[in-house]
Amino acid sequence: MLEIYENCYKQVARPWPRSSIHIWILIYLRSVVLIEGSAIAPAIYVFGDSLFDSGNNNFLLTLAKANFLPYGVNFVKGATGRFTNGKTLVDFIAEFLGLPFAPPYLSIRNSTILTGMNYASGSCGILPESGSRLGKCLNLKEQMDLFEKTVKLDLPGLINKPDDIAEYLSKSIILVSVGNNDFLNNYLQPKLYDSSKKYSPPQFVQLLMDNLSHHLERLYNLGARKIVMFEIGPLGCIPSIAKTQNHTGDCVEETNQLASIFNDRLRETLENLTFTLQGSLFVLGRANEIGYDAITSPLKYGLEDGSNPCCICLNNASSCIPLAKPCLQSNTHFFWDAFHLTESANSVIATGCFNGSTLCTPLNIMKLVQM
Repeated sequence: MLEIYENCYKQVARPWPRSSIHIWILIYLRSVVLIEGSAIAPAIYVFGDSLFDSGNNNFLLTLAKANFLPYGVNFVKGATGRFTNGKTLVDFIAEFLGLPFAPPYLSIRNSTILTGMNYASGSCGILPESGSRLGKCLNLKEQMDLFEKTVKLDLPGLINKPDDIAEYLSKSIILVSVGNNDFLNNYLQPKLYDSSKKYSPPQFVQLLMDNLSHHLERLYNLGARKIVMFEIGPLGCIPSIAKTQNHTGDCVEETNQLASIFNDRLRETLENLTFTLQGSLFVLGRANEIGYDAITSPLKYGLEDGSNPCCICLNNASSCIPLAKPCLQSNTHFFWDAFHLTESANSVIATGCFNGSTLCTPLNIMKLVQM
């Protein structure tokens, strides 16, 4: 049934003005999927950066794009704007929930899809200036603005009663991954940004947390209740950093320490939000530790290479060279390009967060759905 839904979705998700026929087709398809019992949550809403972007940057004037091969070489729809060879982490979670992949918001004009939307945008971060040197991207505030439009303007045209909208949102799963670019495309670029001159690492992290808390509270005020936010990864281990600096070992531990400061404060922030916002459940996706372990000990996760990108990146730049042939066995690599993960690595993290006991805390997504 989900394959039928996907085929129909291609027809109704074009940038047409919303019509009554369009709306009823969407409602009918969603009801069929839910009746069949394959979906265990009504929708999935996605926020963040290129780790989660499913194609929003295709519609923006930016250098941060992935709508060309070899990106998508192992994905059924080819190069869609996903910054990996196949499925992203959120694609796997959508499948586990029995939902279709959340489409990029900017690909859906004058409408919304009841099974969820993806607002994530490559190169952007928590702060508006992060990643701006690469061109236009949707920073976290802009993503929240688009979600507010979805909730206040689009959903009422698809779900009649305000109480039903509130229930729908409270049961939907919200996925967030943001903060990487506030370091990679801001704090760690002293020639382009002055943040490292103005703030010590703890001060900068506090600035990020103040902004992040505001945005997460805004999600809550718009109706979201089940929010999963992932840590930023071991930044000192990504090839674009680890391969360009003189050091011993697989990673630049000084850079990893910045991520650790952020992640420690993130855990405290999410715990505090769950305590203060009645009825909320904020889950921490502990992606950093498993990422570091897979990079330094890839064989434990069925991988052979934890440190080298599968695709060819010029001078260890983050992106793959367009049309260049990648490695023959991408499923044995942790990194797809000099920053992003392969489908195999995404699968490991998604599976652990969905039904594992340690990766996502205080409960996994399967249990979160049941709450």
